Amino acid sequence: MAATAIITGGAGFIGSHLAEALLREGWDVRILDNLSTGRAENINHLLGDRCTLTQADAADALDHDHDQALWDHADAVFHLAASVGVQKVLEDPTGMIRNNVDETARIVDAATRHNATLLVASSSEVYGRSENLPLTEQGDLVFGPTTSSRWAYGMAKALDEHLVLDAVRQRDLSAVIVRLFNTIGPRQVGHYGMVVPRFVERAVNNQPLRVFGDGNQTRAFCDVRDVVDAMIALVTTPETHGRTYNLGSENEITIRQLADLVVRLAESGSDIEFVPYEQAYPPGFEETPQRAPSTQRLREAIGFRPRYTLEQTIRELVRQAENSTQEVTTVEKK
Repeated sequence: MAATAIITGGAGFIGSHLAEALLREGWDVRILDNLSTGRAENINHLLGDRCTLTQADAADALDHDHDQALWDHADAVFHLAASVGVQKVLEDPTGMIRNNVDETARIVDAATRHNATLLVASSSEVYGRSENLPLTEQGDLVFGPTTSSRWAYGMAKALDEHLVLDAVRQRDLSAVIVRLFNTIGPRQVGHYGMVVPRFVERAVNNQPLRVFGDGNQTRAFCDVRDVVDAMIALVTTPETHGRTYNLGSENEITIRQLADLVVRLAESGSDIEFVPYEQAYPPGFEETPQRAPSTQRLREAIGFRPRYTLEQTIRELVRQAENSTQEVTTVEKK
């Protein structure tokens, strides 16, 4: 019998790629998504006998023991559903905290009851304003004041981690935590402040690329296909359970350099505009000037080596954006 995985947030950017990868490896997949930010078009091509979609809030669906169909022979739960994106968090920090922490608590309980291995997607935001670089899993988490809602997401994700690790210690839950850094790739949208799809879309349309601040802040970008392969490897390697892993690329780039790279690869005539933070975000927003992980623990555990370079991923995103623009133009002419 094939192994069976449940993916919360499975119609989203990362979740849909994870579903594809699991199906390629012979798993059966059950996707849970309320489609508030996930999109049906991300997974329609996957649905069939081996891949199903339940449109519901993940915690509500998984927390009802009478719905045994979802849990029948379930081997693993990949919990990706969450409120994400800087803009979304700043708009409704209270809703984000309630959604993320309450949902994770209920899914931890359900996975424990059903003896399923659980992977929880945390975030590099848990490191806050830490300056101990590169960021390591055993390093301190350093947050700013609670008067700034900018830190609420990282704090909520840190609480998620505590919930998981406590269940591992106290209730024998089999679980692994991944702290996702900047993940990019096909199907990602720029609606929630995601910088790469936002840059690509504007470059393809020869519109100015808006860089917040002076552009000297650095990030490290990893292709989503490398990320989901690592997730599967962690779940299927029992020695990793009960531990936390940074998941991303170690190759840093400034946001200004990223904008220049996108313009060059898109062969665009776009200008680059610098927007002060006070114009881009609410008062009190604080940017982290540098965020890059150490992935040594991940390499030692599963031999992690990203296959995709940043240039490869951006070239693919540019091609897709150009095709999408051409399709829209064709429809308008009709």
